[in-house]
Amino acid sequence: MRVKNLNINNLRNIASTQIDLDPCLNCFIGENGSGKTTILEAIAVLSKGRSFRSGQISSLIGPKGENFQVVSAIESQSGEAHRLGMERGAEHWTARHSGEDVTQISELTRLLPYVLLEPSSHTLVSGPPDGRRKYLDWGVFHVKQDFLTLWRRYNRVLKQRNAALRQSNMMVVESLDPQFTHLGESLHKARKDHATSLNEMLQQKLPVFNQTLEGVSLSYRKGWAGDSLAEAVQFSNPRDLERGTTGPGPHKADLYLGLDGVSAKERLSRGEQKAMTAAMIMAQAQLISDAGERPLLMLDDLSSELDETHLARVLNAGLELEAQVWLTGTDLSSAVAACETSYTMFHVEQGRVSSHCG
Repeated sequence: MRVKNLNINNLRNIASTQIDLDPCLNCFIGENGSGKTTILEAIAVLSKGRSFRSGQISSLIGPKGENFQVVSAIESQSGEAHRLGMERGAEHWTARHSGEDVTQISELTRLLPYVLLEPSSHTLVSGPPDGRRKYLDWGVFHVKQDFLTLWRRYNRVLKQRNAALRQSNMMVVESLDPQFTHLGESLHKARKDHATSLNEMLQQKLPVFNQTLEGVSLSYRKGWAGDSLAEAVQFSNPRDLERGTTGPGPHKADLYLGLDGVSAKERLSRGEQKAMTAAMIMAQAQLISDAGERPLLMLDDLSSELDETHLARVLNAGLELEAQVWLTGTDLSSAVAACETSYTMFHVEQGRVSSHCG
């Protein structure tokens, strides 16, 4: 997937701009607060309907009205052209795909896959399980066509079950349990298969980013004890009723990073955690690419987090994947100096964007 051009209107401090993108490498340079990350946010919003920085849509809307708009022409690996557009306000959204109305944002998500590495990404290793579940589900969504439907059905039943537990209505809980356990087992299998593929790909990527990471492995923990989810749910019902929420299930799953039989995040330095995160992101990018469509690789302000050597490794890994790379920073001259590819350098200043080719 390659973005050919991007039009942004009233998104944060960008009043209006049109950007023509390089098919390989795009570098956005500017001072902090100039609008560099907003350009990457535009892609995230167009793909997922929301930013990776803020869950509040109102914070994305600029001063020039009550909505923002993002429009882009993209081209798939097979050469198929698409035009995507989204308008969002605080309480509504509309989207179009090649002139047709879009009713599900997931339609745009599938057409515009991306992976993101930014300063807080290291919490993928050091943070709570929720971030790792989202990372895992993002990958499964792009490689397994029916995963989103399965995920939505499971979470709908989970919500209904929790509501029944809060009302102490065990008749409803028990009526939901067969569906809950069937969907949970199916969700578990999809995640487990993808986690296995992730670990295999990760073993290839780890030495590229840091030799000290060899020996770290990734495994999927399903979110309940024992083999049968049905048995785990039945055993947990008294405690679930007392707490008013469902205990066992894939909503409690995690990706476990192990090293020599202990949790890797307890052994890794902050720098190794960052390198580990980069390897995990690139492993995911490779699997998405292998499934049929190369994702965009967005690298936000990594020069403030990674030294030149590690930044170059991430950048080269993306270029070797033949992904379109979007890179932001205050000074990227050293990062692109050794690149044997075309690139376009964009200067971002107070929401205004200008470019020259390199």
